[in-house]
Amino acid sequence: MGIVSWLVLGLVAGVIAKVLLPGRDPGGLVGTTLTGIVGSFVGGWLSTKFLDRPIPKDFFDPAMWVASIAGALVLLIAYRLLFGNSRARD
Repeated sequence: MGIVSWLVLGLVAGVIAKVLLPGRDPGGLVGTTLTGIVGSFVGGWLSTKFLDRPIPKDFFDPAMWVASIAGALVLLIAYRLLFGNSRARD
């Protein structure tokens, strides 16, 4: 997969993760994309370490998409645990 494919995967995975876990998180489009890209790496690492599944090379592999979205969700949950609930009003 090329760089553009990873960016598209990251953007889509980040958007889906934010839809599944709504709230006001910082970053906008850039933050969403970075969350998705880092989530893709986290999801891929988790799936190789704990599920003994190799990282797929095909852009349309459903397992890769699930791992990417799961990784982005893990990052969003970790962010909210570390920095508090973003829905709370000051």
